[in-house]
Amino acid sequence: MNTHTLPPASHPYLSGAAKGHLIDGRMVPSRSGRTFPTFNPATGERIADLAEGSSEDVERAVLSAREAFEGPWKAFTPYQRQALLVRIHDLIDRNFDELALLETLDMGAPLSRTKAFRPFLLQAALYYASQAVNTAGETLPNSLPGHFTTMTIKAPVGIIGGIIPWNGPLISQWWILGGALATGCTVVLKPAEDASLSVLRMVELLYEAGLPEGVVNVVTGYGAEAGDALARHPDVDRIAFTGSTETGRKIIEASTTNIKRLQLELGGKSPDIVFADADLDLAVPGAAMAVFNNSGQVCYAGSRLFVQRRIQAEFVERLAAFGKTLRVGNGLDPTVNLGPLISQKQLDRVLGYIDVATQEGASLAAGGNRLQGDLANGYFVEPTIFSGVGNGMRIAREEVFGPVVSVIPFDDAEDALRMANDTIYGLGGAVWTRDVSTALRMANGIKSGTVWVNCYGVVDPSVGFGGIRMSGYGNKGGPHHVDAFLYQKNVYINQG
Repeated sequence: MNTHTLPPASHPYLSGAAKGHLIDGRMVPSRSGRTFPTFNPATGERIADLAEGSSEDVERAVLSAREAFEGPWKAFTPYQRQALLVRIHDLIDRNFDELALLETLDMGAPLSRTKAFRPFLLQAALYYASQAVNTAGETLPNSLPGHFTTMTIKAPVGIIGGIIPWNGPLISQWWILGGALATGCTVVLKPAEDASLSVLRMVELLYEAGLPEGVVNVVTGYGAEAGDALARHPDVDRIAFTGSTETGRKIIEASTTNIKRLQLELGGKSPDIVFADADLDLAVPGAAMAVFNNSGQVCYAGSRLFVQRRIQAEFVERLAAFGKTLRVGNGLDPTVNLGPLISQKQLDRVLGYIDVATQEGASLAAGGNRLQGDLANGYFVEPTIFSGVGNGMRIAREEVFGPVVSVIPFDDAEDALRMANDTIYGLGGAVWTRDVSTALRMANGIKSGTVWVNCYGVVDPSVGFGGIRMSGYGNKGGPHHVDAFLYQKNVYINQG
């Protein structure tokens, strides 16, 4: 019998009329008057209507951002930007439970996950606050004849277009907001049509903290129209995008209108490598949650699980046993570990890959089904494990973005590296071993932007992560990330 008291399946923010765009600090409807629905993926129920943005709405938002960039925001000192970010930190802390519940209702992640974001978001806000007063150029020696002083100055790039994914907007928006607010840029955000609510509410909190009008704007709508218009806009100076590699290509093409700077975090098919000497009590749950976390809807999910051949049978057995301990269901239940997939479209995609894996000869070791009964109206799939997978199978090469792991055997370190790097992607990777030499060899040998050793998926905003190859380019987090919101001026002063 379940004795837990569930939070309400509603939210004060969802009441009333359709949510508009946030432009110039105010919520406004689309110029067209069109709206579109957003659904709770745990129940399939419509929970709100959102303004459907067009190129006209993007134009309004970009104009607002440009006026703010050239206006009052330009006069903010580093200390004032830092103080603003500290106030934002305090508002996030006070309103965090509301934000976590809104995220759970909108994109399905369990409260156990969304509530766990609190320390990360608070740390991120303070990290970026520290960077607001930590940006500096330098004085450089020169070999010019006469008397010259040469220096560099760091200046804000301008307007940042941020296109946010649906798999974790509460955190994802801060990879854009943090750097922009720290450096003095302005922003136009286009959240994913499947999960926009926590972005709208977060930006409202920014204005409550004292953000000048127009510094951050939000245009909701579909990627093909609003997202494309933002990527192509000639007065947007930089685009930060997280999403599929296919859409990333379109962003790159669109950016040529004015040669925008780009930061792209794209698809992944990350290798997670377990050696026979690994601590299996640590590696089994670590490898499982590397792919099952957020129901597999994580860009760097460790969905290619390479296990040394002599422990493969034991590892798969223990992995399947661990999967059975995970409770899948409505994220409002505090005992739930895994929520639904984001949409019917994503559900069909994941179930399609499960069928393909079976047809290609992979062995289904656990899961593989859509959940029925009380969860039949939601988009739920069991944690799924395939063993006996070949590295050339589609299930091992293409991004599933669901709770599906492919277990691939290997013989030795050379074999593991060869297969791990046989991919078009390069976002993340991990190794589980007690041997320091093996750990270092794999960390150096895995071709990816981030490597974890005896852990998976941990990210610190002051360090960050990023990808290579078809997983994109540009770091999120750390001083290099902040520097990407700035451009360098080289200054020559003739002293006569």
